[in-house]
Amino acid sequence: MKIKFSKMHGLGNDFMVVDARSREIPGIAGKLKKLSDRRFGVGFDQALILKASKKADFRMDIYNSDGGRVEMCGNGIRCLAEYIWSNGLSRKRRLDIETLAGIIRPERKGKLVRVDMGEPVLEGSLVPTLAEGRIIDRRLAAGDRSFEITCVSMGNPHCVIYVDDVDGFPVAKYGALLEVNRFFPRKTNVEFIEVMGRKRIKMRVWERGAGETLACGTGASAAAVASILKGLTDNKVAVLLKGGRLDIEWSKKDNHVYMTGPAEEVFRGEIEV
Repeated sequence: MKIKFSKMHGLGNDFMVVDARSREIPGIAGKLKKLSDRRFGVGFDQALILKASKKADFRMDIYNSDGGRVEMCGNGIRCLAEYIWSNGLSRKRRLDIETLAGIIRPERKGKLVRVDMGEPVLEGSLVPTLAEGRIIDRRLAAGDRSFEITCVSMGNPHCVIYVDDVDGFPVAKYGALLEVNRFFPRKTNVEFIEVMGRKRIKMRVWERGAGETLACGTGASAAAVASILKGLTDNKVAVLLKGGRLDIEWSKKDNHVYMTGPAEEVFRGEIEV
């Protein structure tokens, strides 16, 4: 069968977007795993599958490059919203998108996309981790060293760690170890953070099932929440990633996290699978 797709990215976190509202794709996880290869396929960090929804405007199914399905992707939902608008699938400036993490709401913000990411989950058992209560500066061993971790769920699990020099930190070594640590029953995304001031943090991210990526929207949201919780930053934070900048606000009015950033299409294609 042939699949039409758009290749998109949010700050270099790249996606294959497929409109599957009118047909099912049998064996989709295996097909996407093959297509994720950057030499023998399309190449992407995640695949975004646009589906019809009975409870929202659309549904977004998300698959990592390893073929595993995940709950939510912040950069991905901005790209899916841009795909919907640019293809004339909706005239609404604010969309309701069904995900495994619930209904997420992206909206136009000039040339950018602003996303209501909902309330952060801070209860350890719900992140999930093996511990109950808030996980702030908890010591956790990984390989030859231990880290103080702060855990947040933005619909998917995150482990936030603070370092002095994030550019020089061995993210691949420790990110891979922490992702599969038994403390995280569903594995975890790992954010390594360097605080640049009250309004800026620098971040590198190891994504569950994808490895290090240039950006992660849920990760940036979780990192901002952790930084605010620890009193390191104000409630509006610029998160500087390898791929660019995301602006995160943890609103005091409704306890929701709002993420603002770009979404761009690179090319469109069709591939036989």
